[in-house]
Amino acid sequence: MKKLQSQLAIAQTNENRASRLLEIQGISRNDYDITLLNLNNIRADIDVIKTQIYRTEIRAPFSGKLGLRNISPGAYVSPADIIATINQVSDLKLDFSIPEKYIGSIENGQLVDFTVQGSDKVYTARVYATESNVGITNRSLLVRARVNGATSALVPGAFAKVKLGFAANNNAIFVPSQSVVPTIKGKQVILYRGGKAVFSDVEVGARDSASVEVTRGLKVGDTILTTGIMTTKPDAKVEIGKIVK
Repeated sequence: MKKLQSQLAIAQTNENRASRLLEIQGISRNDYDITLLNLNNIRADIDVIKTQIYRTEIRAPFSGKLGLRNISPGAYVSPADIIATINQVSDLKLDFSIPEKYIGSIENGQLVDFTVQGSDKVYTARVYATESNVGITNRSLLVRARVNGATSALVPGAFAKVKLGFAANNNAIFVPSQSVVPTIKGKQVILYRGGKAVFSDVEVGARDSASVEVTRGLKVGDTILTTGIMTTKPDAKVEIGKIVK
């Protein structure tokens, strides 16, 4: 580059001199064109060198956080070599799945809360897209949300525990988790009717650590067994020791 720049300075001086001579007809037009051509050729060579130098500088396509370096200073690299991994931490996305029975409860613009391991801080994200189909293997819908607020403490690729808030159902019936009996065909609870155990098929919905929502198969006022479940048989006589409401 320095060599070409020196040649450019001389070629520029020669072109200026030739231009003045051409004005007084001291040289022919052909001689001036040769001088101008030499100047333009040097300028073109400089542009080529600038491009080659620019290609030796590795520039990230966006701002972010760099990971470990995979090469050492002085190493020869090709376009196929991975120098380092960069992650954009200013605009993180959150991917999570929900069971297909909750598909109607999720919509674009909805806010979700989530936490990550190693921190008790609660982050929020806004849903902006969902997959077009339910997964065949897990019968779940993939949802994508954009994280709100500062994300400098989040590490891309980390697992998140997502908490969704659905519309409240004041008429929901919840029963203790231990009262629901899994069967081959579904789930059952044991009703107390007339001093006997009556097995009733139920459908369940939301759950937490201690309770399960029953969406079908029970009505308000039913009495169900919460203890002695595994030893109770259909139509067996039952004596109630304690009723919990």
